[in-house]
Order: sequence, then C-alpha cells, then structure tokens
Amino acid sequence: METNLKKYFLIAGEPSGDLHGGNLIRAIKNLHPNSSFIGHGGDMMRKEGMHIIEHIDNLSIMGFTEVLKHLPRMIKIMQRTLDAIYKSRPSRIILIDYPGFNLRLAKKISYLNIPITYFILPQAWAWKEERVEKMKKVIDQAISIFPFEAEWYRSKNFFVEYLGHPFMDLEHMDESTKSFYERHSLEIKNPILTLLPGSRQQEIDRHWPIYLETIVLLRKKFDNLQVLVGKSSNITLPNCPEYFKIETDARKTMIVGTAALVSSGTATLECAIEAIPLVVCYKLFPLSWFIAQSLVKVKYSSIVNLIVDRQIVPELLQNKMRPELLVDELTQLINPDSKRRIRMLSEFKKLKESLGKPGVYSRAAKIILKQTI
Repeated sequence: METNLKKYFLIAGEPSGDLHGGNLIRAIKNLHPNSSFIGHGGDMMRKEGMHIIEHIDNLSIMGFTEVLKHLPRMIKIMQRTLDAIYKSRPSRIILIDYPGFNLRLAKKISYLNIPITYFILPQAWAWKEERVEKMKKVIDQAISIFPFEAEWYRSKNFFVEYLGHPFMDLEHMDESTKSFYERHSLEIKNPILTLLPGSRQQEIDRHWPIYLETIVLLRKKFDNLQVLVGKSSNITLPNCPEYFKIETDARKTMIVGTAALVSSGTATLECAIEAIPLVVCYKLFPLSWFIAQSLVKVKYSSIVNLIVDRQIVPELLQNKMRPELLVDELTQLINPDSKRRIRMLSEFKKLKESLGKPGVYSRAAKIILKQTI
C-alpha cells in the first residue's frame, strides 16, 4: 500500500453533494488511509474527517433571481476558496455537482496546474451545453452517474467514465422497520404518505403551504392516513401539524412509505430505487420559472423520467402544483390495487436494473487515486 500523503480539496454545495462527498471520502480513505481532505461540504463530509471551510448551509441556492440576491456573498466565498487552494496546494481537486460555482472556480485556478476530477457532472445535456467546451479545458477526469449522460458527453468529444449510480451503494437501515414504526407511533396497517418538500429553506417556503393544503384534502379520502416528513436538518417547517411524524433520515421515510410527494431532485430517483410510488412537484419564483423555460432543453423535470426518456412518474410543476391536482395523483398511488401504482412499481424495477452494480464509490476512488500523484 502506498504511504505518501495525498491531499484533496473537495467542493460540494448542496445536501446531495455532501452525501456523495462523504461516501467518496470514505472510499478513498479505505484504499489510501494516508489522505487528507479540506474544502466545502456538510455534516456527512465532516463526519468522514474533512476540514470544512464553508458549510453547505451557506452555499445552497436555487433559482436565477435567488443567485443574484446572494451574489456579493458568493463572490467573497469564491475568493476565500481560491486563497485556500493556493495555500494548501492539494494533490487533486474534486468537484461535486454545484456547476455554477465549481466551473468558475476550475477556470480561475487553471494556472496552478492542479488536476481536477469532476464527480456528479453538470447537467449540460439539459441546459448550458456550452459548459462542455469549458470542461474540456479545465477538467482532466470526469465521472458520470447516468449511462445516457456519459453517452451524451462522449458524443461531444469529452471522455467521461461511467461507473454506475451511487444510489446502488445505499446501505441497510441502522434499525428495523418494526423499531421505526414504534419510534414514530405508526400503525403498520394504515397507509403512510411520505413528504419530501426539499432541502433548501427557499423551497420549503414555496412548497410547504401547498403540501399542507394537499394533506387536508387527502385526509378526507383516507381518514386513516399517516404522514411522515423527511426533513433536512437545515430547514424549518412552519405550522407543522402535531400528527406529522418528522424523520431526519429521508431514506427511512421512503422505505416505509406507501406513496410519496417529492420536490423534484435526487430524492425522486432514490424513491424509485426504494420502490415507493411518487408524485413529483416543484415551484420556482415566477421570473426564475420563465427563465428556466426558455433555457432548459429536456422534456422532463424528474431524473426518473429523464433516465427512461418517458414519463413514468407524474410531474406537477409551477402552476400545476395545486392541492386538488396533487390529491388526484396521490389517491391513485395510495390505493394498493390501482393499475397506476402497480405499473409504476414495475417500471421502477426495470429502472433500478439499468443503474449498474454496487461498489460505485469504491470504483470512483480507485480511478481517482490512479491519476493522483
């Protein structure tokens, strides 16, 4: 085993990136214990031993108008990041998603000639296709998590490794289902609706009131409905009814739930892998939505639908994110005998089979180490 110290500077700007970053750090340490980690991330990356410069709670911003509002602060963070990289001179920089910040950073530090790995690539196939040319100039190693994405990048003459999707590495729960039910005082015979309203407070501010109205209507149809909320630690849920069960491990809420209402994001794919039927919803500020509509080139919002290139989960976005429409869709999925539910679960099984085998983080760590001096 090699003993020379390898220093890594990682940058993740969102909760999903923190999850991937934490698992990747652990995989690198398993293969090369004499490794150190510094950069931007969250509690998962800190838990694995990374020195956090800027926490994701200060970095996670969504939407065009929102980014403009926080621009002065982000400029200061960018400068602090550049200074930290210059001082620490890492063996390799690992960028995780968060393309608006990470691609600017990669360009600004190119003169240092520090090799850069991009793990969880920018979705340039959806919008900002010109990012590919920028990546060719500054990224020397790219790792994709979707087969269609890797093919798309390669068609643009940018070589990308595809190693499978990291969600295939998800570990077993650290408690039994029975224990989970008892801890939350849940009745096993009654249906459970899992709510995943988002991991940013600005998402909660837009989505949560609609979620609450939806539950009021839904309980008129299912008077025994139990509600379980997957809550990120960095958000607050206003006016939360007492009967709502709050769980900080979102994956557990997916495993035990009957159906889910999910704000579009990586959680949609995790739900599909855990075989919980879902409705996807999302709402932006009107100006951000208008801009997105003019820029985004893909047909679907949910990564589940994008992977299979057809709609297998309903998407109720912007003006369609209304309680009565959400209730119509959820009613079909909560009913255990509905054709819609059965068909969706069958599609999820095929989707899961297309995402590769477990061991993704370990395979990623191996090829990163192989190219790190």
